[in-house]
Parts: sequence; C-alpha cells; structure tokens
Amino acid sequence: MTILVLGGTGEARELAVLLQDAGVEFVSSLAGRVVRPRLPVGDVKIGGFGGVDGLRTYLVDNEISAVVDATHPFATGMSANALAACSEEHVPLLRLERPGWSEAPGADRWHWVDDHDEAAGLAATLGDRPFLTVGRQSLHRFVDALTGKAALVRVVDEPDIQLPELWTLLLSRGPYELEAERELMADVDVLVTKDSGGSFTWSKMQVANERDIQVVIVRRAAVPAEVEVVSGADAAAAWVAAQPRR
Repeated sequence: MTILVLGGTGEARELAVLLQDAGVEFVSSLAGRVVRPRLPVGDVKIGGFGGVDGLRTYLVDNEISAVVDATHPFATGMSANALAACSEEHVPLLRLERPGWSEAPGADRWHWVDDHDEAAGLAATLGDRPFLTVGRQSLHRFVDALTGKAALVRVVDEPDIQLPELWTLLLSRGPYELEAERELMADVDVLVTKDSGGSFTWSKMQVANERDIQVVIVRRAAVPAEVEVVSGADAAAAWVAAQPRR
C-alpha cells in the first residue's frame, strides 16, 4: 500500500509525520516552484508529473493505492489533474484543505473577488499604498492596474517579472509575528491577498482589522462535489488507514 501525498503545505507535512509514525508507505510530491521548500519527512518527489496522462502513468507504475491532495488551496491546476487521473485509474482521492477565512473576524467587511484581475482593478480604486501578498506567479496581473501606486510586495522567491520602480519588494517566508506585521503595514492602506486560510499568515489580516485597512481577498474555487474533503492531518491519516490495500 503506497500513498501519494500531493504536498507543499503545512498540513501535508503534518500528514507525512503521521503516516511515517503509522508505518504507512508513502511519497510526498512537491511542485518545485519554491527555491528552498520546507521538505516533509519521508520520500519526496520534486517536480511535475506531466499533466493528467503523466500522473496516471505515475499512479500505475508506482502502484499507488490512494492519493491525498494536500496542495495549497489555490493550486487548482494540480487538484484538477489529480481528480481526472484518479477517476480514470479508479484510485481513491481525498482533499486535505485548511479552513478558509470566510467566517473569520472582519470577513464581512472585506472585498471578496473571484480572480486576481478583479482584485487588481478594485485595489487600484481603494488606496495608494497596496500591500500585495498574492504570490509571485500572480504579480503580472497587477502591474497595469497599479501603475503609479507605491505597492509593497511580499513573496517567498524572486519574481519572474520586472517590477515597477515604485514597488518595494520584500522576500520573506512566514509565519509572521503580529508586531512585525504592524510595523511593516504602518503605511499600507489596502491589503490584497488570497483566502489561504489557517493561522500561518493570519497576522496581516488582524492588522488590517485593527486599522480598518481595506482588504481585497480572492475567493477559493469550490472543491468538486465528488471529492471528499477533510480539514486536519489526523482526519486524513484516518482516511488513509481505512483504505483497502490494492
């Protein structure tokens, strides 16, 4: 019985520890988009599969018994590929996803949008010092809309694009302390982020609430109805234990 954990999140790393402690054979897969990723315990595969067909081949060749999709809530491409491949190969699939912020304090006053283009257009109307925490792969969608704005940009790795001269780039990896966020966001008048959920980066949301900073937040895509979802590593480990051996 070999489990494939599609990882890259704290929840995936927690699950890897539980599976290792339980003596379950598993491999964690990371997309390879972060230069210095936090590695889980156990065997790790870094890099893509080559789309749905490549993932189907991997499932068969490695005799994968079940897949836990514990990727980031906005890694929608990988999640879609996992659903397609697992459906074709009749491999059980579980989605391990941290709860979002839709019920969090202040959520009712935030500006919820469906994509980054909408977020960029709205942020341009709400302030002059936006704080972008949307990930480096989405920054290009803000350049035109925020022309002339002195944006503060925080990402883990160096962006692939040339940022406007007025933008300030901060390379940093969470978690972030509340006091440090208060200092960093002293001149920020709009926060642009995604509904990543969890507590890892919540401190910026708390500061925005404290100071009545405008918040533009990109909604998550809904998980397909046919995919079972759990929100904790313990629940995912229990699901794995209940799977029949293939």
